[in-house]
Amino acid sequence: MHIRRWLLRYIAVTLVFGTVSPARHFPGGSEIALAQTSLLVSQEKISELEASLFVQDPHLESGKKAIQLIWIPLPIQKYCLGKTSKECSTIDYCIRTTNKRASMCQNLSVDTTRLSAYPQDVPPRRVLSIVYFLPIATADGFDTLAKFFENAPKGSLDRLSRRARIRARIKLTRSVDDDQFEVLEILAVP
Repeated sequence: MHIRRWLLRYIAVTLVFGTVSPARHFPGGSEIALAQTSLLVSQEKISELEASLFVQDPHLESGKKAIQLIWIPLPIQKYCLGKTSKECSTIDYCIRTTNKRASMCQNLSVDTTRLSAYPQDVPPRRVLSIVYFLPIATADGFDTLAKFFENAPKGSLDRLSRRARIRARIKLTRSVDDDQFEVLEILAVP
């Protein structure tokens, strides 16, 4: 009976996803894993685009020098200016949550209950950030970013500011559940 159920599942997955020929049958289950992997990949959408990213000093507890690049959805950028990345992420969470009365959503400088959800086609769907440890040698233009970071006045990268925004070419990966991004090239620094 167990083999019969497995075989029916295998045939159903194979017919639906068309990734394996029904004539091939190996009891190890590797074909089903292949079909499930194909399903996950097909639900991701990858695109390259230019975006404005905020630069911040993450002040890591380890004392290591690092640069944090933050991508903030356009609808909340004005509410995040002058805030730390953590405060901005809290505002972002409180806009997206179904429980806008959560304790962390109280006493914010912004009344998130009055703000509507982000439009679905606006990237990113939430505040995203990447931390790069110095020295950086990953892509074009990172040397100019490192110079900007090193020469910035003390404390000027502690809060989000339009004066600490860069232009970058990024790879955006959208899946059903979340967005991710990767910086491909730094195009312009202040």
